[in-house]
Amino acid sequence: MKKFLLAIGLMLSANVAFASGGGGCGTYQEPDPSNPENMLEHHYDCSKAPVDVTDKASLQRGAAVFMSYCVGCHSAKYMRYERMATDLAIPPELVQKYMMFTTNKIGDHINAKIDPKLQKQWFGNPAPDLTMETRLRSPDWVYSYLLTFYQDDKRPWGVNNIVFKDVAMPHVLYSMQQELGDEEYVARVGDLVNFMTYMAEPIQHDRKVYGFFVILFLLILLIPVYLLNKEYWKDVK
Repeated sequence: MKKFLLAIGLMLSANVAFASGGGGCGTYQEPDPSNPENMLEHHYDCSKAPVDVTDKASLQRGAAVFMSYCVGCHSAKYMRYERMATDLAIPPELVQKYMMFTTNKIGDHINAKIDPKLQKQWFGNPAPDLTMETRLRSPDWVYSYLLTFYQDDKRPWGVNNIVFKDVAMPHVLYSMQQELGDEEYVARVGDLVNFMTYMAEPIQHDRKVYGFFVILFLLILLIPVYLLNKEYWKDVK
């Protein structure tokens, strides 16, 4: 119960820091204070993920967390090391030395350390690819999911999750949480989700910038078009 309440506390602290996101993110139960034999069910919204794909320092920290804790089982097969290094301004030699574990070619895609066939033998199914995970579920969902693991001795890995009940994944960030403390851990999870959001659509910031100028151009173009139309039809009654 203590670990469970800690998971709730992490999520609530994230809500205070970043405001509540929209949409339900799960339910949890706790004993009724007036009658401990009864369980009360609570609903809550996802925490708002601190996503800013223009913050390269955050993206670099998120990439380091992803490569250290996620790539053991998960791939990001639609992202290349070289693209990541270029976009995040990480020197290629540092990427090759500290972030590449399955290949020595920086132009390769990011693949899991553990072969998917072995994962299927060990876990029943291979771990999913994470390239598009934040687009599939939303950054807020992934952020809330990573913050809400709690101890559950009935589960095979000894943990459960509030957002994804009876999830098969262990709490792989537990050692980082113990090392950093809750506040810094929440910040690092935010960096990780920020990196995953970038990874799902590396050009999203450029797309939004170009879109703004396209709309601005069309609005400006509307003025001569309107005047030309007015001049063309002025003699028509």
